[in-house]
Amino acid sequence: MKTINLKPIDQIIQPVTRPERILQYGEGNFLRGFADWQIDILNEKTNFNGNVVAVQPRNREGAQGALINTQRGLYTTVLRGLEGGNRAEEFRTIRSLSRCVNPYTQFDEYCACAENPELRLVFSNTTEAGISYQEGEELQDRPQRSFPGKVAAFLHRRYKYFRGDRSKALVFIPCELIDRNGDTLRCIVERHAAAWKLGEDFTRWLDACVFCNTLVDRIISGFPGEEAESLWEKLGYRDELLTAGEHFYLWVIEKPKTAPGVPAWDYRRELPLEEAGLNIVWTGNLDFYRTRKVRILNGAHSSTALAAYLYGLDTVDQCLTDPVVYRFMQQAVFNEIVPSIEMGNGTSEETGVEALIRFAHETLERFANPFLKHQLLSICLNSVSKFKTRVLPSILSYQKKYGRAPRALCCSLAALIVFYRGRNITDGEMEGCRIKNQKEFHYPIRDNREILQYFADIWTAPDGPTMRDLVHKALSCPELWGEDLSLYPALEDAVSAALETMLKDGIGAALLRALEEPGMEPQNNREC
Repeated sequence: MKTINLKPIDQIIQPVTRPERILQYGEGNFLRGFADWQIDILNEKTNFNGNVVAVQPRNREGAQGALINTQRGLYTTVLRGLEGGNRAEEFRTIRSLSRCVNPYTQFDEYCACAENPELRLVFSNTTEAGISYQEGEELQDRPQRSFPGKVAAFLHRRYKYFRGDRSKALVFIPCELIDRNGDTLRCIVERHAAAWKLGEDFTRWLDACVFCNTLVDRIISGFPGEEAESLWEKLGYRDELLTAGEHFYLWVIEKPKTAPGVPAWDYRRELPLEEAGLNIVWTGNLDFYRTRKVRILNGAHSSTALAAYLYGLDTVDQCLTDPVVYRFMQQAVFNEIVPSIEMGNGTSEETGVEALIRFAHETLERFANPFLKHQLLSICLNSVSKFKTRVLPSILSYQKKYGRAPRALCCSLAALIVFYRGRNITDGEMEGCRIKNQKEFHYPIRDNREILQYFADIWTAPDGPTMRDLVHKALSCPELWGEDLSLYPALEDAVSAALETMLKDGIGAALLRALEEPGMEPQNNREC
């Protein structure tokens, strides 16, 4: 991309200095286009008056923290879509992000955030793999490897600095797409506290911290690549952090429960999203919202992205225009995912099967947004944990309900195994290869090193693995899937058949074969 002669955003627009009331683990596109965008509106429309300090959660090159600091926290969101058949485009300069701290190179500066008396809220998006317990971490690590380990140490430092003052406890609003994300994060933090012997006084102080269960929904495609120059021309400045997304968004937060003797969190006053007119739902139970969104929207992404990428596509919108991949996505969503959701059998207008089908149609229409170039490779990041959360529940529910394995979703699991065929593991990344236009193209496979090594070992087994042995080893690892999937013979048979077709006849042949699912016709399908 050529360089156009425009000044950078930080030479055109002045940042706004406010108290840093929010610590945010994650500096990527989603949080900047979702949470930080809403905080910017909150600052404009209410008396919230708070900025975000981001923390780089992983020690890796290419993180966006340095660029955030270069631009003094300034960036622009561009939200686009079709409204009434007409192009709708909205630009907003975000001035709610102060800076980004890298705890691996700025550990003292990171620790100083724990001593900020204005700090109250903590956001996070460290992917589904981020909220997990890692053995061997210690309180004195600089910093801890895992996100929950960092949180436990950060909270202990804050507890010590403020001498157990409960008014300095923090509220956690995680955005990772795992079930009961807040509850899970609290449990792991408490596990670290016990392992590090931090004492009963700290544990009691920890009770004053609030951990919310949440659901987030907005498609953020990130930096708009090929369109950046034309958008910069419209804006009148260069913005290397330009963040593109759709207009639609939803934040569902479960009303938090507090420990006995701890005052309830006054969430409407401290986080006045409703007052700002934002699309927030405070609910007593977010299970329906979560299941609907994770199984249908995220499930459609994760069940299609790996196969579509190996097939030769690069963006989500291409999946909606390619006839083979689109039919495959329809099969997975309408004939396998929606029927597998048990709560869809109710009669409520809001939670019944018709509501699920309506949401599925809306989802595919959102995917077809011609202005979002959502890269499939970004969806493929940490695919094992995503598949476990987003797709596997539909596979198991479908098999239990109908007595057979869902062929499209099993095909997507076979595609995952093929996608993870790689070599040269370095810094949480393995090199994969796909064929496009009869040429080889190498791509990065990004996941936990242990997961990458497991698949590398499967594919390079002595004497070469048989198809059945390869699939059996991939499915029989509870550490990957939460249980031994080889105990489901129909599932293993379906994945093996799909994998054999992929390796023998190609990805396209396997996708077409998955459309031969007997029994059900697509439910009220319509073209996007």
